Order: sequence, then structure tokens, then C-alpha cells
Amino acid sequence: MPHYQFVEESDSLVPELQKQGQLGIDTEFMRERTYFAQLCLTQISTPDQIWCVDPLAGHPQDAFWKEMLTHDWVVHSARQDIEVIYQLAGAMPESIFDTQVAAGLLGYPAQMGYAGLVKELFDVDIHKTHTRADWSKRPLRDAYLEYAAEDVEYLLPACEILSERLEDKGRLGWAREDSQWLLDPELYDISDSQAIDRLKGARNFRGRKRAAAVRLAAWREAEAIKRNRPRQWIMRDNVLLDLAWKLPETEAAMSDIQGVPPKLVNRVGSQLLGLIAASAQDNGGYNPPRPPDEQQKALLKEMQSRVAACAKELDIAAETVASKRELSAVIISGNRNSRVFGGWRADLIGSELLALL
Repeated sequence: MPHYQFVEESDSLVPELQKQGQLGIDTEFMRERTYFAQLCLTQISTPDQIWCVDPLAGHPQDAFWKEMLTHDWVVHSARQDIEVIYQLAGAMPESIFDTQVAAGLLGYPAQMGYAGLVKELFDVDIHKTHTRADWSKRPLRDAYLEYAAEDVEYLLPACEILSERLEDKGRLGWAREDSQWLLDPELYDISDSQAIDRLKGARNFRGRKRAAAVRLAAWREAEAIKRNRPRQWIMRDNVLLDLAWKLPETEAAMSDIQGVPPKLVNRVGSQLLGLIAASAQDNGGYNPPRPPDEQQKALLKEMQSRVAACAKELDIAAETVASKRELSAVIISGNRNSRVFGGWRADLIGSELLALL
């Protein structure tokens, strides 16, 4: 088991962190009962030490995060970790190296897990035995902390090995570029105006029903953020969709809709009726997305074929070059700013794909 130090006073680590360069980072968090993920533990590795830092101990953390964000981070599958820290600290590290991204550019599976990578590089078995632990409970068990420390123990050595191999292939810059893409704030910014995009069932609503769904989804998002509770705790998707579809005009009519909780009607029924009534005035301008036509299907197939050929030549997975989802979005939206057309992909395949459009 790795040797680690449990730290409750985060800011006390600042002098030690100032002596360090690159840091291995992982987090443990909970989000089952809240809108925003609750950071419960931050694990940090250096070449010589591992710290498990408790953000719930009630001590100041401002100096700690200010220092942490000045370092280059090594993270495995960084997106969720970055999201949690961005919500907490309001900022991101200056740079990261994602070992999952790096492994994918060397021909490993595109979504390779940390345990799989450690086994591949070091022939060490890491048992993911506490993935469902309640990290918010205190005191934390020793077994939990040992598990958490293991998650950063091999990050810096893995980065060193992967970087050398990428350098040999001329792909180290690719890994840095794709890792840096995960630091785009737009990936994590929250807006209640975009809430309707997360409500798949409303995609084919038209007219006033669509307008009502937009207003109800925005209200739910704002409530979830204000109360820091999961969206489904505020109002379940099926209830929201039924309200938008049936457009009740009274609380009695709302109560008659199957699945609408009486508590919801009592608490905010009049407010919801107001949103539904207001939707009568803004029911235009939206057309449901059309299924891809034959020309678009053929274009997607051709793009996928060319991406597959490029990936085969590079000996990496096709989705590492460009996923089907990315290609579909490009075809449907016509977006020319996709990463598919830029950076290291531009000369290899991006320009060729752009020409097909």
C-alpha cells in the first residue's frame, strides 16, 4: 500500500507545494444528493510524497488552491475532476497532461481506465473496491484513504513513460493539445437557458408546448442551482414533459395529471401555471431537428471511412481521431470550429474532411 499523509489544514501545504513542479492529481466527490458535485478529498502526488487533503475539515483553502492552480497537473480522465475543481475554486490549472488521452494516442483503448493503464505499464493490480464509498462521511476509513492514495501513486511515473513514447512518435504535442482542450470553460459553464438541451423528450415538441418546456426547464435548472439539489429532485423529467404537453390552466387540472406530486402543486403550482400561461406569447421560431437525410448519411459514412483509414495508419482507435458523435455534429450543425478540423488533426485528416463538406 502507498505511504501517504492525511492533511486537514489545506493551506499548511503551500510551502511544500511551492517546492514542487508537476503534480499528480485525483479527487473523490459526491453528487448524488446535490446539484454541484461536493469535493470530499483531493489526492496529490509528487515524486516523493502523497497527500490526501480533506476539503471538508473546515479550514481555509484559498491559499492552497491559488498555489495548486499554478502547477502542471497529471490527471487520468480529467474532465470530471476539472469540473468539480472549477466549480469550487472558480479557476482551472494552467496546464494538464491527461494520461488517458496520452494512452489513446499510443494505441491503447480510447477510454482506458486508470487501473488498466497501471497494469499495462507497471504490471501492478489496482482493485477498485471503494468506488461507491460515501466520501463525505467522517472520519474516513484507512482503507478508503489507501484506495485514494493509490489513484495518484502511479500518475507521475505513467506520465514519464507515456511522454517518452509519445516523443519518439512525434505525438507529445498532440497529447498536450488534446489535454488542454479539457480546460475550455465552455465545457463546464452552467446556464439555465441551455436547460432545454438536456431534456431529450422535448426535442420534438412544437409551438406552445415547446415554449412551455423551455420555460419549465429553465425554472427547474435555476431552482436546482439555488437549492443545490439534483434536477430530478426539483421535478422529474416525465412530470415536466407532461406539464408542457398538457398545458394545464388550473392547479386542479395540474393535480389530475398522473405522476404530478401534490407537494409540487402546493408549493409552486401557481408559479408553474404562470410559466405555462406565458408560453402562449413565445411559441414560434423552433423546428424539431430532422433525421439525417440520405446525403448526410452518405457523408457521415464517407467521413468515418476516411477517419478509420487515418487511424489505422497511426495505429490508434478511430474515435481518438474523431468520434462518430463529433462527425455527426459537424454535418448537422455545419460547425467549422470543431477540433476535428484544427490542431494536429488539421493536416492529417481535418482539411480532407472539411473539403467533403
